[in-house]
Amino acid sequence: MKAHARLTACFDGSRTVLRELRSMAPLTLFPRRARGPAAVVHLVNSATSPLGGDDLLLTIRVGPGATLRLSGVAATLALPGLHGESSLSTVDVLVEPGGRLEYLPEPTVITAGARHTAVFRAELAADAYLHTREVLVLGRAGEKPGAMTTSTSVTRGGTPVLRQTLAIGTDLDGSLAVLAGRRVLATDLVLGGPDLPAASGEWWSRTPLAAGGTLTTSLAFDAVTALKVFH
Repeated sequence: MKAHARLTACFDGSRTVLRELRSMAPLTLFPRRARGPAAVVHLVNSATSPLGGDDLLLTIRVGPGATLRLSGVAATLALPGLHGESSLSTVDVLVEPGGRLEYLPEPTVITAGARHTAVFRAELAADAYLHTREVLVLGRAGEKPGAMTTSTSVTRGGTPVLRQTLAIGTDLDGSLAVLAGRRVLATDLVLGGPDLPAASGEWWSRTPLAAGGTLTTSLAFDAVTALKVFH
């Protein structure tokens, strides 16, 4: 299955309005009534996806001065194809001057036999704000995970901020040298927020990025515990 959903948010002088809201199953976008100047949209997988062989694309555009919050409502299950095919999901983001985007999907569960690639690429204006999060769960309860590769590429004001690729879901992940037997890996990226110093605690760390912003990483046995670090 191939699907391309599009979302464009613009500021009309008093609030953010949605100029384009185009869903394509399984990527379904639901606008929500919001208080204040921001627009709020929920992203729902309206069919079982991503399934092996799927190629899914979500395009997000935030215009000058606009504020958009896009969040998921349920975990995503990466599932194997009938013949071992891999699946691909891509999120393509543009945030223009003065724009603000919060993109906070729910966790992705890498089920047994799945082979999934997730790509997140974003281009931000120099004064734009971005907060995004990725939570990966290695398999359902009592299940060995499939394999997943995530790739993140972010520029701000034309300057590369983050280039990161992560492969997860191998037997090595259960070793003390890699994930120490923990099933959940969460990362939280903030650009354009207050400057925060490097910090770390039990199974988490926060790293200031050379071009501005912070990247926080957390390991845990469950998603709820992993996300507590970010609040």
